Amino acid sequence: MHAFSPSPLQFIIITKKPYYSYSTNPKLWKIRSSATTLTAERELSVEFPAIKAAKRVVLVRHGQSTWNAEGRIQGSSNFSVLTPKGEAQAETSRQMLLDDSFDVCFTSPLSRSKRTAEIIWGTRDAPMIPDTDLREIDLYSFQGLLKHEGKEKFGPAFRQWQVDAPNFVIDDHYPVRELWARARSCWDRILEHQSKSVLVVAHNAVNQALVATAIGLGTEYFRVLLQSNCGVSVLDFIPRPEDRSPYICLNRLNQTPGSPIAGGTSAGRKASSRIILACHGTSENSGEVGDQPMNMLGVIQAQKTAELLLDLKVNTVVSSPRKASAETAKIISQVQEAADCLGADCVPRYVDVKEMEQLSVETFLGQSKQNLAMDSIIGSSLNGLEDGVINPLWDQTENAWQSLIKELSNSSEQEQVVVAVGHPILHIALMTHCLNLSEDWLGSFHLDEGSISVIDFPDGPTGKGIIRCINYTAHLGRWSIPITKSTLEDEEY
Repeated sequence: MHAFSPSPLQFIIITKKPYYSYSTNPKLWKIRSSATTLTAERELSVEFPAIKAAKRVVLVRHGQSTWNAEGRIQGSSNFSVLTPKGEAQAETSRQMLLDDSFDVCFTSPLSRSKRTAEIIWGTRDAPMIPDTDLREIDLYSFQGLLKHEGKEKFGPAFRQWQVDAPNFVIDDHYPVRELWARARSCWDRILEHQSKSVLVVAHNAVNQALVATAIGLGTEYFRVLLQSNCGVSVLDFIPRPEDRSPYICLNRLNQTPGSPIAGGTSAGRKASSRIILACHGTSENSGEVGDQPMNMLGVIQAQKTAELLLDLKVNTVVSSPRKASAETAKIISQVQEAADCLGADCVPRYVDVKEMEQLSVETFLGQSKQNLAMDSIIGSSLNGLEDGVINPLWDQTENAWQSLIKELSNSSEQEQVVVAVGHPILHIALMTHCLNLSEDWLGSFHLDEGSISVIDFPDGPTGKGIIRCINYTAHLGRWSIPITKSTLEDEEY
């Protein structure tokens, strides 16, 4: 129901409003010099090749493979091929990307990835470039083993692979550290290639490493930014003057062929606690800052979001008190309550709906006195904000994040799902807090109106948040944002 439709209509925008970007302005792309902060810091040693023009890179993980289906540890072995399901997933991705004029395709040479790339690439004339550094993580003696075999044969080493992968060592190698080094090497070749639109088809772990190294995250973020079979992630690279390393923005993470919330695992474990960040639908006079109600497009977007969330039993909906957010929250709760009440004598299920002033960031945006409709990925609704406004916004969203964790902890249900509804800027900040980053990362993410982002907590609300997807819009159907235009599956390696 929520899989990508093969119809190109899914990616048509029916409004003539300009493309909106909610990443932040260049002054927020600074790198802290202090190493004493408790939050993660950008890796200061990483410099990417300068670019002359904006470049978009689309990452795709291969479709389901035979060893995915068997639960085997694949690593960089080449004995696994696509299953019929994997071929179908790759075909769905091909339809999704059909109208995109990629200049080049980089691909892992391993057969499961190469075949996925061939299906997606189709009859395009542009070249496909195999790159050995795009192969999956090297797992040495682990490769080919079923999980229980790895546990029986290697004991403590297998346990370390599960709980402390960055420091995991096998056959005198540190696989995750080696993977991060390979990913950085790949970026040099991708960015130095004379192209504006690049498709990269590779694997779960290496795509995680590519995303993480692009935005400056270290090996401790392995298994935090999920990549499902044929999941699509999008990175924008924006040139900076004086031949400096480009600005980099994660436009989308793990847009999957199927629903991002139905089934699956997070980091190989079932997640019983989840926060859904739902951006409100498009509002009237969307280019202006103010307490605007949703327009007809926004109402449709909110209804589509509510339908998507029927795959979950939502316990609580928390929203900003602003009109567009409150309206979106009401639609979500009404659809949830009616879902289990199709019979004549049924009593509707109650969904707790709360408004939280901490989730309102529009006041800060209004102080910029800037139009929200910006054409550049780095021009946005935060453009023009003074440092004196950024700091209180950051503090307020930190309090908001702690309040959401408290809401999740207070739920008595076995499966705890809290939906937070607000402005895209709010959700960018909340994700940044979840990842234990500083405000310097606000410019590293992008969200669209009507999108959802999903955060799982496999170890409960007090544990680490795992980002299942960012800026998912496929549920919007023909009202979605084009995925690449600037206008057992989750875990097996």
